[in-house]
Amino acid sequence: MPNPSLATPTKNELLKQEIPTLAGNIAGTLADPVADRFSEDDEQFLKFHGVYQQDDRDLRKTGKKYMMMIRGRIPGGVMTAAQWIVFDDLATNYGNQTLRLTTRQSIQFHGVLKSGLGAVIRHINESLLSTLAACGDVNRNITASPTPAYTRAREQVFADSVRLAHALAPQTQAYHSIWIENVQLNLDEPANKDFVDPLYGRTYLPRKFKASFVIPPVNDMDVYTNDLGFIAVVEQDELIGYNLAVGGGMGRSHGNVQTFPRLADVIGFLPPEQVVEVAKAVLTIHRDFGDRTNRKHARLKYVVEEQGVPWLVAEINRRIARPLAGVRRFEFTTTGDRYGWHRAIDGSLFLTLFVETGRIKDAPGHAMKTALRRVAEKFPHVEFRLTGNQNVILANVPTADRAGLTALLAAHGVKVDQQASILHAAAMACPALPTCGLALAESERMLPGLLDRIEKLGGELGLGGEEIVIRSTGCPNGCARPYMAEIAFVGKAPGRYQLWLGGNAAGTRLNRVHKETVKDADIEAELRPLFTRWKEARTAGERFGDFAARVLWPETAAAAAAVAEPGIRDS
Repeated sequence: MPNPSLATPTKNELLKQEIPTLAGNIAGTLADPVADRFSEDDEQFLKFHGVYQQDDRDLRKTGKKYMMMIRGRIPGGVMTAAQWIVFDDLATNYGNQTLRLTTRQSIQFHGVLKSGLGAVIRHINESLLSTLAACGDVNRNITASPTPAYTRAREQVFADSVRLAHALAPQTQAYHSIWIENVQLNLDEPANKDFVDPLYGRTYLPRKFKASFVIPPVNDMDVYTNDLGFIAVVEQDELIGYNLAVGGGMGRSHGNVQTFPRLADVIGFLPPEQVVEVAKAVLTIHRDFGDRTNRKHARLKYVVEEQGVPWLVAEINRRIARPLAGVRRFEFTTTGDRYGWHRAIDGSLFLTLFVETGRIKDAPGHAMKTALRRVAEKFPHVEFRLTGNQNVILANVPTADRAGLTALLAAHGVKVDQQASILHAAAMACPALPTCGLALAESERMLPGLLDRIEKLGGELGLGGEEIVIRSTGCPNGCARPYMAEIAFVGKAPGRYQLWLGGNAAGTRLNRVHKETVKDADIEAELRPLFTRWKEARTAGERFGDFAARVLWPETAAAAAAVAEPGIRDS
């Protein structure tokens, strides 16, 4: 592990050290009617406030048009109907007329100008949600399984996720000062100049930190991709505690073998009352041991990979009052959502709606944005739940409201049955171009058409109706969790992608690079022989990802074919 005393801290570390309140000159730029953008230094501080400064890359030939992406912090992805209306209004009045659901149960606004930034954040806070720590070198939005169909313990799991979100929130007063009071902090005052966050310290974390709660057998949060995961252990509808998973993460860089996706290790069990204590122990290990000299090497997963699980367990136990117990048995079977109408465990109904690539918008014949707005207005008791698969669940629906809600959606072209084909329903994509500054290739705008092409290919080969988890990203950072997919396309350049194969439906196995570069136009030609071989050589009911892991990488055949110990991922 790098010795911090022998290397220079990154620029981000120096910025945090200099202004630990995270205020920067954000308030000053907000107050300047001439400025259309923030400085490069303030771009880094803005992230802690839930904001990314971007530009419309479709317009770069005629000059940069600066705009903001704002991300809400919505613990567990649960919103009231009133909060949904606020977010819908903000997208209409300040954004690009769309709501972008994220893979971490949040909502992003795209296309917000600097002049509208303050109003958006202020109204989000007035709705009793926030943007603080939705980005930045802190704990991000905490996710939790949203589906109410399996166990009453889900309510306790959700409550624990909200409790932890509050416990891990940074304490700087700059957020309230800038966005609520509309004033600039005096950075020369001792209280601000010498500010030290009681949990994060003066310089916060070396990089972002992600935490998630999940309830087996459904792994709808892709829990192994998180820095910190709580896997619920439920007996007779009672939450007994959580198995603890630590050290996951998706990000990597092309051409840098020292960066790689990693699955978290399941290392112990804890009772519910220890959730905050254990989470703080894991977070502060990242704070104390993470690499602050190289941001590409700064995630907790590299600490765990290099120091080892025995060291990690010992370090956690050193920081908590009662040591972790042995891992309890559990098993995952799927990462998917349950579309359509279903009965919740409490007798109410819930409806899961498919959202293509997470983009809620009005399109000819399919006015989903307006439809959901009308649902929130007409059925104010309905709860909006965002899923980790970029979909939305309408929960707490009385049986008497089912027909009326279905009719309202149908009037706007939104189906409740057969909402999407099997490949579209299992797919995810990051936004990529034109808004993300990191994107190397298309993703959201590319994937639906590519899925149509792959479905046509499958039909030609007699494989129609086979579910395959397909994900795409415009760069290797992994925002749509591509390295867990059965097939993934990871952008390398315009119209060119890495092809990854071999993830599984339960979200317990990483995939691998099959081909370094594939042109968009050549994707069917690349997949045709693979699909043909799958059809001819698969075992009974074998999914494509399992086939790829078994056949393309024989050294993993035993692990792929064996019946894994419940809770122990195959690799």
